[in-house]
Amino acid sequence: MPNPQDVTVVRELAEQVAEIAALPVQEEKRELWRRLNGLRPVRPMVMIDQVCWNEMNIGDELTMRCEDAECRGYEGFLRRTLFQWRHFPVDMVVEPFVRVYKAIHNTGLGVGAREDIAVTDPTNSVVGHRFINQFETEKDLERIQTPRISHDPAETERRLAVAHELFDGLLDVRAEGADSSLSLWDPISTWMSVEGALWGLADRPEYMHALVGRVADGYAAMLDQLEEQGLLCGPQSTVHCTGAYTDELPAPGYDPARPRTKDLWAMGLAQMFSTVSPRMFREFEVDYVSPLCARFGLVYYGCCDPLDRKMAEVRMIPNVRKVSMSAWVDEERGAGEIGGDYVYSRKPNPAVLATDTFDGEHARADLVASREVCRRHGCVLEIILKDISTVRYDPQRLSDWAAIAMEVVEG
Repeated sequence: MPNPQDVTVVRELAEQVAEIAALPVQEEKRELWRRLNGLRPVRPMVMIDQVCWNEMNIGDELTMRCEDAECRGYEGFLRRTLFQWRHFPVDMVVEPFVRVYKAIHNTGLGVGAREDIAVTDPTNSVVGHRFINQFETEKDLERIQTPRISHDPAETERRLAVAHELFDGLLDVRAEGADSSLSLWDPISTWMSVEGALWGLADRPEYMHALVGRVADGYAAMLDQLEEQGLLCGPQSTVHCTGAYTDELPAPGYDPARPRTKDLWAMGLAQMFSTVSPRMFREFEVDYVSPLCARFGLVYYGCCDPLDRKMAEVRMIPNVRKVSMSAWVDEERGAGEIGGDYVYSRKPNPAVLATDTFDGEHARADLVASREVCRRHGCVLEIILKDISTVRYDPQRLSDWAAIAMEVVEG
């Protein structure tokens, strides 16, 4: 069990988080997210995620003090929660509980990346990758295995016991299962490189159908096992960096001890398909991901991939509720295609935070443009700032952007 000093550190932080979680504004924000996700918004919503935490430590607020690795994990989560609430909360919700992840083992698809890595800032987890193509022959396809899911209940109980010692009387402790990402092509791009996979789509379509088919089958088997063993997660607070609160989930017949895919959100994306045609997008992504998405209650689709020219195909994917509109879309086209049918999930370009001097008026103009294009087309708008690789070691930029964003959505 944790040493007394670590317990003291974590409990002091947890007490601060508990006080914030009890504020009435948290339920007010949940309701705003429920309204937006039900396509009945009060106003656009704003989230900030995937922050360059290595550049954010102001006044030692993020300096770690625990010695035990498990306690440090909780400490880091609590410190970042408090830091974000103080400096750039936008529409985040601080929950009155901590999630303790069950000891789930997933053998995976059997293939890992072979790569060279380039590092510019050794304190930053964002690095460059050069992936090596490992799929050339029919025999290579046999390397893709069916995932096998297992659970170590004794280890889960141990984790819960530690969490109860740390948090009882302050924050609730929730045993948490597996969340779901339906990205078929992100792993393939690390096995083949993006260039290798794109050449494969053009030159060897039958081979690529066989490859992605094996991946999709592996995902389906994984979901079957998670569902059968009661190892899926409970109601989500977020899905892909955005609020997941909704009146539509879980589905009727929900059993908290055995969540089903239809009780949950899933996310799907095919980022390396940014440059392929709509026809190829449908043939190699939509046709394979759709049966998986059909299992879920709601789906967030897209990430950095520009989908403004592929909305006819996105509409074929079952249960989509939110569609990413990345920094590389034509916003007028995207808003016209989405209309009021989905949440227009705008991803501003985080490079606005990485210039020599932060230009707040430029950031404001970009956000206002998104707001106005959505007003013209009747779109339900959320703004999600993510993939923040650097703020040039000037955390105030993120606070300034957050203040501007809230002025824009409340204006």
